[in-house]
Amino acid sequence: MRLAYWDCFSGIAGNMALAAVIDAGAGPQKIRQGLKTVVPDFTLSVTRSESRHLAGTYVRVGYKKKQPERRLSHIEEMIGASGLPDVVKERSVRVFRNLAAAEAKVHGTDVSHVHFHEVGAVDAIVDVVGTVFGLHLLGIEEITCSPLPLAGGEVKCAHGTLPLPAPAVVELVKGVPVKGAAGDSELVTPTGAALAVTLSSSFGPLPPMTVRQTGIGLGDHRLPDRPDLLRLIIGEDAGAGERLLQMEAAIDDMNPERFDWLLDRLQKAGALEVLYIPAQMKKNRPGVLVRALARLEHADRVRETLFNESTTLGIREHEVSRSALWRESVTVKTDYGTVRVKKARRPDGTVRVHPEYDDLKKAADKSGVGLDEVERAVRRSFGEND
Repeated sequence: MRLAYWDCFSGIAGNMALAAVIDAGAGPQKIRQGLKTVVPDFTLSVTRSESRHLAGTYVRVGYKKKQPERRLSHIEEMIGASGLPDVVKERSVRVFRNLAAAEAKVHGTDVSHVHFHEVGAVDAIVDVVGTVFGLHLLGIEEITCSPLPLAGGEVKCAHGTLPLPAPAVVELVKGVPVKGAAGDSELVTPTGAALAVTLSSSFGPLPPMTVRQTGIGLGDHRLPDRPDLLRLIIGEDAGAGERLLQMEAAIDDMNPERFDWLLDRLQKAGALEVLYIPAQMKKNRPGVLVRALARLEHADRVRETLFNESTTLGIREHEVSRSALWRESVTVKTDYGTVRVKKARRPDGTVRVHPEYDDLKKAADKSGVGLDEVERAVRRSFGEND
């Protein structure tokens, strides 16, 4: 799994997040092209700069036309009509919905009535959508974040002078680890908080990973005791402590033929693993314990599928921690056909190779040889002896 970690050393803002993603390797030209399908009239300046002698990337958004105040529905329409991948659209909209909900709460109004002012301007749309798109281009599968540093003081905005941390930020970070910070600068902006809270699966220290690259996004402040930067650390899962949700349902009144359909639906809903375990139910009836394992972001879909596609009336749930080896899927060409292969790296550094059975079977049927012969051909391509 490809992981990313927001190291909010000096906080997080929308322009810092976008700059860090670009600095980590997401091509600015691709990001510009994608964003042009959302907001055509903007410019994105990307420059190398430094803060207290630490180099990084700084971005600045420009636009010629005066920007209107936008409501959430307007922003959703703009993103939905764009040419971006569906997953980028969905995540970007979630960021703005969370931001709108926070603004609505602090201003005592309904989400549909929120005028976004600053966060609805082109620069915030570029920051949010550009960051989400950049993370997608980098192949990030999961994001974690450090505790967010919150300083005191005050900030001027469309509503006048407000205390720091900004009211919308306080609303957004409910349930999220934070820490006090010296000074009177706005270290965490509402847009930055919305990105961190919406996209991050957890908050805490740097998770176990094999680091592959980093990105430094520079901010606008001159802080008295530190550089104003956001660091994005990217690596591969080191195989420890992945948090998952395990769901169980005991079933004794469903047509056995339907378990095949249920398995297929659960896997399509995002279940990582589905087990059918024989069980002895009440009144000595034979039954099946259905156990599904899912990542937290897929839990709602898996739960809904289990209720909709089975006869269960209740589901037991609890979080579990799973340790998993680093893995990747590759394709190997042999004399008998193409075979997909899973590669996993053990803690001692050795690599385990496992050909996909369906591909072995297909190649063997087509070529008229046995499964063992096809598998030997696959393993020879990895330098393994017969």
